[in-house]
Amino acid sequence: MALAEAPTLEASPPRGRSGRSARRLRALRKVALGLAGIVGFLVTWQLLPALGIVDPAYFPTATATLAALGDQMRDLEFWRNVGRTLTSWALGLAIATVLAVVLGTIIGLVPFLRRATHTTVEFLRPIPSVALIPLAILMFGYQLQAALLIIVYASFWQVFIQVLYGVADVDAVARDTARSFGLSRGSRIVNLVFPTALPYLMTGLRLAATVALILAITAEMFINVPGLGREIMFAQSAGQWTTVYALVVVTGLLGLIVNLVFRAIERRSLSWHQSVRGEEVL
Repeated sequence: MALAEAPTLEASPPRGRSGRSARRLRALRKVALGLAGIVGFLVTWQLLPALGIVDPAYFPTATATLAALGDQMRDLEFWRNVGRTLTSWALGLAIATVLAVVLGTIIGLVPFLRRATHTTVEFLRPIPSVALIPLAILMFGYQLQAALLIIVYASFWQVFIQVLYGVADVDAVARDTARSFGLSRGSRIVNLVFPTALPYLMTGLRLAATVALILAITAEMFINVPGLGREIMFAQSAGQWTTVYALVVVTGLLGLIVNLVFRAIERRSLSWHQSVRGEEVL
């Protein structure tokens, strides 16, 4: 009887190396698409006033705006204003985060408090923070504290709601198991509640960081607090439109940097979580 010939197996490339190559290719493709989008935006911006589609007096070309931005970056006062804006942003975000984590954890862990505060939270949360500007001025005058009030108010809800959802998302079986093993409340918070709520917290923190920057600049514009927002208003009052657009570009770049930094922190702190691991596989 003839023996069946054993099938030959072709050697396949190592999965680790091929996976790294695929991820590198996806990253390069993403960068290329991003650069193409920026170039397309700048070309469109340059052509709109150059062709007379919009009035160049109020909508300067991209080259004129970037030239004005270069002049601003050579001015030490410009960097002081950037530092002032980032200082109010960081202070407001830190205060809002601490308050939201503490209150969100306490309320989320106590069902009675969660039910008792639900209506109040749903009433206060939709109030626009800019509507509090007159109240902030009455309470603190034209000072940094007034700006911090609206920054903290707007940022607080982004983190607070996420922490509430995260604490409530703790698996009931895991909670009962922890109790049956006699773990203390502190141990359950550290080993059970915190890992469950961390993805929610990081999402809320990333959203709050962007909101805090928006409100920091808004406060500088309307409360006359020193920073980029006030400089935009000064340039607008003086009719220096290229400077206005240059400073607007700076605020956009700051927002982009803030978002990228907090996304990197989120991915690093949640590298063990399935949401981040799933993004790396795709």
